[in-house]
Amino acid sequence: MAGICCGVVGESEPAAPVDSVTRTSLKRRLDLLPSIKIVAKSAVAPPLETRRKRQKRETPSLVSTSPDLESNSISTSATEEAESSFFSDAPNIGTTSVCGRRRDMEDAVSLHPSLLRKNSEDLHFYGVFDGHGCSHVAEKCRERLHEIVKHEVEAMASDNEWKETMAKSFQKMDREVSQRDASRSAKSSCRCELQSPQCDAVGSTAVVSVVTPEKIVVSNCGDSRAVLCRNGLAIPLSSDHKPDRPDELNRIQEAGGRVIYWDGARVLGVLAMSRAIGDNYLKPYVIPDPEVTVTDRTEDDECLILASDGLWDVVTNEMACGVARMCLKGADVAEGGGDSDAAHNACSDAALLLTKLALARQSSDNVSVVVVDLRKRRNN
Repeated sequence: MAGICCGVVGESEPAAPVDSVTRTSLKRRLDLLPSIKIVAKSAVAPPLETRRKRQKRETPSLVSTSPDLESNSISTSATEEAESSFFSDAPNIGTTSVCGRRRDMEDAVSLHPSLLRKNSEDLHFYGVFDGHGCSHVAEKCRERLHEIVKHEVEAMASDNEWKETMAKSFQKMDREVSQRDASRSAKSSCRCELQSPQCDAVGSTAVVSVVTPEKIVVSNCGDSRAVLCRNGLAIPLSSDHKPDRPDELNRIQEAGGRVIYWDGARVLGVLAMSRAIGDNYLKPYVIPDPEVTVTDRTEDDECLILASDGLWDVVTNEMACGVARMCLKGADVAEGGGDSDAAHNACSDAALLLTKLALARQSSDNVSVVVVDLRKRRNN
């Protein structure tokens, strides 16, 4: 923390005569006081990419270099929320991503409202990626997966092909990551290259949602998770890929691998998840194939929560939905009173509160949370 030095008058200095309390003397004294300005340097998340120009509101991120996690648990976070000035169906979104108690930040978040327009409808893309071994696979997913999904969706013939389309996108992303690892320069400053020249012991989970006016498409690979809050109920839209999940355990064993319990179930005693993008050294036991769910939207939908396991390890689905609903309901009350800013910041507040809750519950991992407002807007 930066300290502030204040001037001190020594005892040897003569005291100034006391003036009568008049408006002129008070003004003179105030002019002599030093003015102190505190400037907070904050990183601002990059603007959201959209197909058209739109107004957006960016909230400065919270940055702290304090190593004392008990006094300041949030070490790195970014919060952003997009307005829908031109797209009536574009949801408000809020996200927070923190390093927490980990030494390095390996999570990445991707937000692309109105990624493309298909059949006169806007499709919105949201993703959370939780890297392991290093951050470059998660960063590559953040940079490229939405573009791959966009290309595949544009070529999609009907809405019945969502599962095949998302599976192709994840597999293509995995191939790009593998090719990138094989061609990485020896001069790269990436931390993982100091440990392994091949850099193939790096991967990332991926939970991605494509939201349309009628459907919520969720693709999950790994142990990040998507949960839908509908009429007060928490509905999981993905299932964690853990090595001891019965179907995943059978698949790994049929491929010739083993699940060894070493501080929990791990593939070959190494990786605590059975599916991921990357991790070439664990193939074919660890695969990049996602599980895809397609859910019809209803009037009872409230919000969608995407988060890495840093949240879900310590916070239940029901608790997370309760926190998000509390923020949304508070925004409804504020909006009824004419406070539009409070309504606008509801998703950001929910993401930040969930992150703080995870850290207060002693989450030991990076924590990344995305909250998407799915309530239908009343527009004239």
